[in-house]
Amino acid sequence: MALADEHCQPIAKGTAPLTAEEAAGLGAQVPAWTLGMALLRGWTFPDFPMAMAFVNRVADLAIAEDHHPDICISYTKVTLTLATHKIGGLSRNDFILAAKIDRLAG
Repeated sequence: MALADEHCQPIAKGTAPLTAEEAAGLGAQVPAWTLGMALLRGWTFPDFPMAMAFVNRVADLAIAEDHHPDICISYTKVTLTLATHKIGGLSRNDFILAAKIDRLAG
């Protein structure tokens, strides 16, 4: 099953973050994202209303999945950062949401 077809699952506090190897394996499925201590991706839009429309679609998706990115908006530029704060690192949920955002962005 593709990551974008999965759904984020509740994660218990104290769950270990993914190992570097696990994260790299999942990262191959979302190659547009920069993989580090978090997943990071940016977009540039023609104007501010289009950037905000994208952010609102991401917000709706994040609410539906109960997994929320850090969002930075700078006029026409949007940067999303995904990490599972509860565990202090990356979880499968971060990669699932990244794949869903990629699908949303087209």
